[in-house]
Amino acid sequence: MEALPDTLLLDIVKRITRTSDRSSFSLGSKRLYAIEAEDREFIRVGCGLHPATEALTSLCMRFPNLRKVEIVYSGWMSNLGKQLDNNAILVLSSHCPGLTDLTLSFCSFITDSGLGYLASCKNLRSLKLNFTPAISSNGILSLVVGCKNLSCLHLIRCMRVNSVEWLEYLGKLGTLEELLIKNCRAIGEDDLIRLGPGWKSLKRLEFEVDAYHRLPKVHDHLSADRWRRSDFLCENLKELSLVNCIIDSGRGLSFLLGKCKALEKLHLDMCVGLKDSDMVALSQMARNLKSISLRLPSQYLAPILVNIPLRLTDNGLKELASGCSMLEVVELSFSDSEFPTLCCFTQEGVLTLIKSCPIRVLVLYCAYFFNDAGMKALRRLQFLETLELVKCQEVTDAGIQLIIHFPRLTNLTLCRCLGVTDIGLEPLVGSRKLESLTVKDCPQVSQEGVEGAARSVSYMQDMSWLY
Repeated sequence: MEALPDTLLLDIVKRITRTSDRSSFSLGSKRLYAIEAEDREFIRVGCGLHPATEALTSLCMRFPNLRKVEIVYSGWMSNLGKQLDNNAILVLSSHCPGLTDLTLSFCSFITDSGLGYLASCKNLRSLKLNFTPAISSNGILSLVVGCKNLSCLHLIRCMRVNSVEWLEYLGKLGTLEELLIKNCRAIGEDDLIRLGPGWKSLKRLEFEVDAYHRLPKVHDHLSADRWRRSDFLCENLKELSLVNCIIDSGRGLSFLLGKCKALEKLHLDMCVGLKDSDMVALSQMARNLKSISLRLPSQYLAPILVNIPLRLTDNGLKELASGCSMLEVVELSFSDSEFPTLCCFTQEGVLTLIKSCPIRVLVLYCAYFFNDAGMKALRRLQFLETLELVKCQEVTDAGIQLIIHFPRLTNLTLCRCLGVTDIGLEPLVGSRKLESLTVKDCPQVSQEGVEGAARSVSYMQDMSWLY
């Protein structure tokens, strides 16, 4: 090893991805130790770092080229030692001039003052905060003012972030490409308009409202007129995920669906207020849409969260089929509670959508209307590779037996399907049709019934969900 040139040794080191393997490899000689230290760009620290600040300082001095650092204290308790605090951020800003990506997770002792030290990290492009209870809007503002190249910001359960001046500043900078805000109770859907001109550079947006604190904030600063007057552009937005949001006519985020012409991936989870006209606006603008995931809430939420119960129907799916002809992934999830789902989809409408597009992946959750006739229609899908059926109780052995005739299907998942038995899987046994088969909590399917039905088989059985 000592005779090998540096370039070859460096190439060997780069091919070793596991941290433990790289650490063991570096102990082979002083030369390997030095090369591995010079090449290391990522470390993840947290519980077990003792004494915390001194140990982090030592790591930063050993690895001078660190670019990505994660500080994670998930599961921390006081008997595990002292957490890293503001001094840790000072160490990073002083010893890691190339720092581009920082994640702070469950860091209870890092405050706004510590975050302010990052203002000197001019190369910082990504900051991810997950439950950092001592950090407020002031700390984030001080950081974005100093870090002019910030392009990715994640805020998860940051309860003290209660104003969005930092969002206005980022909008003026125009550098933000990825924004993720989840369960930050003081930030509402309508606060996002403060991004202003920054919408133009945004490529990925995930926004999730805390479901347990949805009701008190329904009428907080709803500003439909401001959204309507703002000629914001989101022409580069490719991924959009909204969870527990209100998408009502002329209110807040409803304006997004008709403006994202570059949109490729859309996820709407428990968003109240969706209707057919939203699907029309989406189909007319998002011609490049490749993936759509809809999880629809129960009917009883409608009169509570919006004034008029609005529904999605087959017409909305037909509009999607006509305008979004490049769809490859479709996931439809329906309410499995005693309350009816906020839509009027039928099997005909779903089949109209998937037969009009080159669907590769189809996921149906609680689609009680989907039956063996629907399975027969899937036989004509030339591109379908992955099928996932969850609580589709009208699908029986007769429908599952048709899978042997599906042209390209290689991955099948059956979960909590009461109508499927070992008989339905018999044609697949020994056929080498499937690459993978997952059967979970289907009471009439046995371990013996799935053996040999695919190259890779996963079988789990837990009947507690029935009771």
